[in-house]
Formats: sequence, structure tokens, C-alpha cells
Amino acid sequence: MTSIHHRSTTVRGHEVFYREAGPADAPALLLLHGFPTSSHMFRDLLPLLADRYRVIAPDHIGFGRSAAPSTDTFTYTFAELAALTAEFTERIGLTSFALYVQDYGAPIGLRLALTHPERVTAIVTQNGNAYEEGLGAQAWAPVLAYIADPTEETAAPVREIRSPEGIKWQYTQGVSDQSLLNPDAWDHDAALMAREGQDAIQLSLMGDYGSNIELYPAFQAWFRESQVPLLAVWGAGDEIFVPAGALAFRRDLPDAEVHLLPTGHFALETHAAQIAGLIDGFLARHLLVAA
Repeated sequence: MTSIHHRSTTVRGHEVFYREAGPADAPALLLLHGFPTSSHMFRDLLPLLADRYRVIAPDHIGFGRSAAPSTDTFTYTFAELAALTAEFTERIGLTSFALYVQDYGAPIGLRLALTHPERVTAIVTQNGNAYEEGLGAQAWAPVLAYIADPTEETAAPVREIRSPEGIKWQYTQGVSDQSLLNPDAWDHDAALMAREGQDAIQLSLMGDYGSNIELYPAFQAWFRESQVPLLAVWGAGDEIFVPAGALAFRRDLPDAEVHLLPTGHFALETHAAQIAGLIDGFLARHLLVAA
């Protein structure tokens, strides 16, 4: 039976919680979660991959069980989270790794790749966007309005995104058989998002998301130059990051493998076993053969 280790380390004085499984000398896969969740979203995937890979899933600062300093003492930007993630990998001795990115994890991981391209061996993107056509118009309208004009009026709809109802919607939209969903997942996220200080933290990150969109051309240029192996496994019913974002990877990476699955934004909640199989085959072709 696979053992999942629950660990923590300190980066720049902040505690970073992470889950880890698999042999220490196996090819590494760094899993970066999205909003509004944590490494908890990988609870079903880790044991499915740990027989052949070292799988590591940290909680970003401000999320999950990692430290959540106030916005008075920490600058919540995607650039800062990416820099901390890079230092986290150094702290635990990761010199090269494949990335699994979802939602917020995508701009964090891709920023890391721009800074340290020699460390990234492959990318698995699961509803992790890098193209403007991947932004669902209705879902992103309130966020883009807040980015353009951050006022109390524009903040109100953004706050609804992390309300219990808004979080549940992120899990349920695009899923035809919702009886397959474990409600503990959105209850877990909602409880952590209700903690003191989260309003300012999450508004800061939402307000900074425009800096990720500005970097899309740089991400795309790196794809073209590096031809990094990429697997897109995408919930086709996702209204947040729509399937056009998955298909767009082939524009810059003609050999990208793209799979649209009949589920939503949090595809692991319903398709963890299928996604694990796709990842295992993809990494075996690109990492184990190369090794």
C-alpha cells in the first residue's frame, strides 16, 4: 500500500506544507494546485502515480495548511508565489521535475519554467490555462472588471467566487453525474477560505491575475522555443477555463497530447484513475525513455 507523507518545510520564514509519495530516486512530478483549493485536490492522484514517480504537492502560501501571513506582511502576487515555489523545490532537493498544473498552478508553474527552464522536464496541464481563448467569458467577467477597476463595487462579485456557493459551483459545473462528487472537497475548501485574512489575500491574487494574462505571449514563446513535452487533460465542461484553451497548446506545441474529458474544472474529482493512466503513459514515453 502506498504511503503518503505529510510534511512541511520553511521557505523565507514561511511554513510550506506538502504531500509526498514515491521513491526518492524516481523521476519527479511537482503538482501545483489551483484556486480555491490546496494539495488536498491531489489526494486521489498521488497513490496512483507513486509506484513509478516521486510525486510532491505543496500548498501555496495563503492556501491549505501552508502559512497565510497577512497582506500587511506578505506581497500576494503570482510572481512572489512562483519565486517561493522555486525556492521550495531547492529546499527539498528537486533539481529537475515534470509539472502538473491546474488553475492558479498554471501561471505559478509557467513562471517558474521561464525562470528555470532547465529544471522542467515536461508539463501536464489539467484545466491550467496559457491562452486568452481559454478564459471563459462569463466566469471571468467579474475578475476582469475588478482587475480593470478595483473598487468595493467590483470586489463584491469577486468575493462571491470564494463563497461556499461559489466554491461548490466550481466543483459541480460541467459534471453531468454530480453523485460522483464528494461534497467533502468543497466543504474543505470553503472552511479554509473562511479563515481570517482570506478576503484580503484572495482579492490581492485576483487583482494580480492580469499579470498572468500579460505573460501569455512569453509562455507561448517558451513553448515554441523549448518544445517541452506537454499533456493537456481537460474537463471539457469547464466554464472557467474552456476547452479552447486546451486545444490552443497545439498551436505552439504541435506534438502536444490533448484529451478532453466529460467532466468539469476539478477533473480529478471524477476522473482521477483515467488521468493517472494518461499521465503514466505520457511520462513513461518522455521521461523514463530519456533516462
